[in-house]
Amino acid sequence: MQMDWTASPDEAVAIAAAIARFEADTAPVEVAEGEAVSPWQRAALTEGVGAKGIVQRHLEGEGTRWQS
Repeated sequence: MQMDWTASPDEAVAIAAAIARFEADTAPVEVAEGEAVSPWQRAALTEGVGAKGIVQRHLEGEGTRWQS
């Protein structure tokens, strides 16, 4: 018994669409030249720098006292 493995035109279109969608979903994101740092990294760096200034002012005796 021989089986026919040929896809119908509708099946071929569905397969091609699934492959195109998979490629679009898994393609690497191209980063623009000026965006070497992600928005999440930028926010973390900004908050870290801001916290460093607060700690530095506290150590120098400026600002309010910390309560622990």
